[in-house]
Amino acid sequence: MIPTIARALEKREYTTLTQVQEAVTDPNHAEKDLLVSAQTGSGKTVGFGLAIAPTLLGEDETFGRPAAPLALVVAPTRELALQVKRELDWLYEFAGATVASTVGGMDMRTEKRTLERGAHIVVATPGRLVDHIKRGSLDMSDIRAVVLDEADEMLDLGFREDLEFILSQAPEDRRTLMFSATVPKMIARLAESYQRADAVRLQTVAEKSQHSDIEYRAMLVAGNDPENAIINVLRYYEAQNAIVFCNTRATVNRLTARFSNRGFQVVALSGELSQNERTHALQAMRDGRARVCVATDVAARGIDLPNLELVVHAELPNNGETLLHRSGRTGRAGRKGVSAIIVPQRWSKKAERLLKFAKVQAEWGAAPTADEVLQRDHERMFSDPAFTDEPGKDEQEFVSKLAETFTSEQIAAAYLRLYRSRQTAPEDLAAPSTKDAPKPREAFGPSQWFSISVGRNDRAEPRWLLPMLCRMGDISKDDIGAIRVQETETFVELKDKSVAGFVKALGPDMSLEEGATLTKLDHVPDTSRPPRFDKGPKPGGKPRGGIASNRRKPLDDLGGDPRRAPKEKKEWKDKKPKHDPDVVSDFKGKPKPAGKAKPRYDDKPAGKPAGKPKYESKPGGKPKGAAKPAGKPDYKTEKPAGKPKGGPKASKPTGAPKDGKPKTAAKPKFASDPSKSLRPRGKGKPFKGKGGGAVPKRSGPKK
Repeated sequence: MIPTIARALEKREYTTLTQVQEAVTDPNHAEKDLLVSAQTGSGKTVGFGLAIAPTLLGEDETFGRPAAPLALVVAPTRELALQVKRELDWLYEFAGATVASTVGGMDMRTEKRTLERGAHIVVATPGRLVDHIKRGSLDMSDIRAVVLDEADEMLDLGFREDLEFILSQAPEDRRTLMFSATVPKMIARLAESYQRADAVRLQTVAEKSQHSDIEYRAMLVAGNDPENAIINVLRYYEAQNAIVFCNTRATVNRLTARFSNRGFQVVALSGELSQNERTHALQAMRDGRARVCVATDVAARGIDLPNLELVVHAELPNNGETLLHRSGRTGRAGRKGVSAIIVPQRWSKKAERLLKFAKVQAEWGAAPTADEVLQRDHERMFSDPAFTDEPGKDEQEFVSKLAETFTSEQIAAAYLRLYRSRQTAPEDLAAPSTKDAPKPREAFGPSQWFSISVGRNDRAEPRWLLPMLCRMGDISKDDIGAIRVQETETFVELKDKSVAGFVKALGPDMSLEEGATLTKLDHVPDTSRPPRFDKGPKPGGKPRGGIASNRRKPLDDLGGDPRRAPKEKKEWKDKKPKHDPDVVSDFKGKPKPAGKAKPRYDDKPAGKPAGKPKYESKPGGKPKGAAKPAGKPDYKTEKPAGKPKGGPKASKPTGAPKDGKPKTAAKPKFASDPSKSLRPRGKGKPFKGKGGGAVPKRSGPKK
């Protein structure tokens, strides 16, 4: 190890390295790209600081004059970036490194001046780093190493394009180190694209057993008591520092106001705060001026508070990874911590799934009650050093005066009242209701089966069969077991002890409503459905159901791929081809003589037709390559005799009417007037819809 780096570790009392730190500093992995996955709080920041030190320093022990940066460290949030900067400051203190930060929310002009003065390492958030690169204020030509911290979170926040741009601007001979708590497929694909072929994948053993130093507790509460339960949890543990995680900013503001009113020293941490406010909030937690921080997931990502002992999930996270990242704020670097999950009763199943996906074991129970909180206060009071420490010389005179003035009981009662006055009172919680809790179903026991003469074809459903059987058979729903609806009949299971009364109530004819009859069976019916692939193929189509189940079987076992088998069309063998020169079929498929066939869109007429030409012929001219028929006048210069055959009905020419007024052209019929197709039938009133400009329904012409 480089002597200046070892000196810094010794000053911080680092006697042994963590698993991830030992893995990244292995000499076999020197100068190689790394993809490291390790749980939060395992020392990843110091780990990649140690990993890139030989790449940046080489054979030297100290850095030279700062110029263009040698390394980039990219973090998802401002708080994490500033925290990484503080860690690298003390790690490279004796090596003389200049560490600069560029994060959103800070003055960009100040950051630009800092970069112009020179820096050895730049710690940045993706968006601000891209801005500096595009503006030319950050020189990337001397970059030797790029570190992506919390890479999975950056992809979740939508920074994929920014990361790809940053990596594409860095020199190709750089080292690329990616650190993440988990390695999803997106991270693996990014590593394959921007890391070298000999990149090393490191996975620490601690990742397999998540957060062994954290005690998980799932606390089931009534639907209206989550916030009261959080107050009792904070009072029960009385942690030196605690974080309460919420899903939204509105919840952060509400809980912050309520905790402040109850006497807690609380600060808020959310995205709507300025960077200066967020920095002051974290500093208040480190200084001890605040003990509770109410935060959202993104704002608290990666922050490290040295005395954080308690994490409270006020709202359930969206996935297991978020649960791990929240809980990872405590139990860091070998310290113990508690992760309390507040679970409203209606969300208990979701909480179980989250814990299962996160691969953690939680102790289920109720939230601390008011009596339990007071009992814990008494235990802390008796262990207070004030009872065991000897009074000082300046205290002795006043202690003697108290003993002479008051009795021991009066002094003890006064101390208890003073002790409790410094604490907020706990909340009374309602016990979670067990009414909606699922009960394990007992074995049905000996039974007999009956058949009802209605089935799926008669729209039979258990929801109306069950009450009908109970009403007509004088039994309860507990006496009925399975109800299996088949195509033409329905099978019902009844307990043995209820069969006699059921049959007696129905009578000898065993009849039900709507003409349905009941038949007692002497065996258990087979209610299993036949497999779908036993059904034959549909005519002219794919086999029913069999393809899905046979897709993975070899084609030899299936006799070839049924999806690619040629379709047999025997009914078309004796028919003439579509374009037969002697027979032309119209749209209805009826053959007509070739001489009377109308020209189709895909046929070129031999000459101009007798009537008005179809759409394929141009008006006013003759078809290309065909001679003008003899004796036929040009309809463009003179009128044809009579009405054209097959064309639309022509309007009558206007003439001089008897009264001398000009006669307008006849209105076209409904089929040729598109405006009338928008008028509804009836009196011609406009369509009355919910809003103006509604389109009326189309209606055909009146017959």
